[in-house]
Amino acid sequence: MPNTPTTADAELILKLYDLRREAELRKARNWWLGFWPNSADEIMKIATALGSQENAWMRQVGGYWEMAASFVLHGTLNRELFLEGSFSGEMFFIFAKIEPYLKELREKMQNPKIFGNVEKVIMTSQGGPERLKQTQQSQAAMRKAVKAAA
Repeated sequence: MPNTPTTADAELILKLYDLRREAELRKARNWWLGFWPNSADEIMKIATALGSQENAWMRQVGGYWEMAASFVLHGTLNRELFLEGSFSGEMFFIFAKIEPYLKELREKMQNPKIFGNVEKVIMTSQGGPERLKQTQQSQAAMRKAVKAAA
């Protein structure tokens, strides 16, 4: 894969961005904004509630970012372009919420690959782990502000 993004990379980013505007995916993304798990069990409760709207939204957004990250891992999409904050910020935001519970979640679901593509892209990218940590710190401040306002 070339180091410089190509026109094809830009076209794929635009297609992925356009998919994010689809009505049901937009609802699912909004649900994730308000989903603040405090344990692997809270995530499991939704992950195992097959047929529920929350389960569908969890799978839809998780699947979207897993698919997009797979493009990077397989060399279909330029990593640096993908990791631009204006595009991948949401991926970091969502992963930051579940990362503290990921090991336990994988064990309980007997699936070591849950969020594996996203994790690999974040953890193997220059500045990725630091950006994840920063996102988690921002989320902690958000949670504190919400609790104080309540």
